[in-house]
Amino acid sequence: MSLDFKSFVRDVPDFPKPGVLFRDITPLWADPAAFGEAIKAMASPIQTLKATHVLGLESRGFIFGAALAKNLDLGFVPARKPGKLPMPTLQEKYGLEYGTDALEIHADAFRSGDRVLIVDDVLATGGTAAAARRLVERTGAQALALTLFIELTFLSGREKLNGLPVFSVLRY
Repeated sequence: MSLDFKSFVRDVPDFPKPGVLFRDITPLWADPAAFGEAIKAMASPIQTLKATHVLGLESRGFIFGAALAKNLDLGFVPARKPGKLPMPTLQEKYGLEYGTDALEIHADAFRSGDRVLIVDDVLATGGTAAAARRLVERTGAQALALTLFIELTFLSGREKLNGLPVFSVLRY
């Protein structure tokens, strides 16, 4: 099945603040066939990487990440906003297209030798993904790649990832 995935993405101007064009993917999730095809498209280039875990980035990365983890028979770990996880955490701060934030994972989420796929919905400036990579590496695990649904190429987010392979279904 070959889908025009862009037909499942709505452009929302001035969200979450003036000057930002938000790519709304809720129509994709509302269509089970399209969402299933998106997960297959995201999984295809990473199946041979011999990952042990998926790290899903809050919050839309949880949806794609959990589905990919199930599809690839891998463990799933959430990277949350500060204060949302109950056990001791590691934190990394980052800048985004429209402000600053931080991600946390449980300090024991990964072990040395774990091989982690980082999953999110969109790659914009790369700050979130770079913070996620630093979190993975602080645990002694290896960040294998970033896989996502949309890449905003004009924001050059790949440049912040220092050679981490990036796989995206759609590029704008």
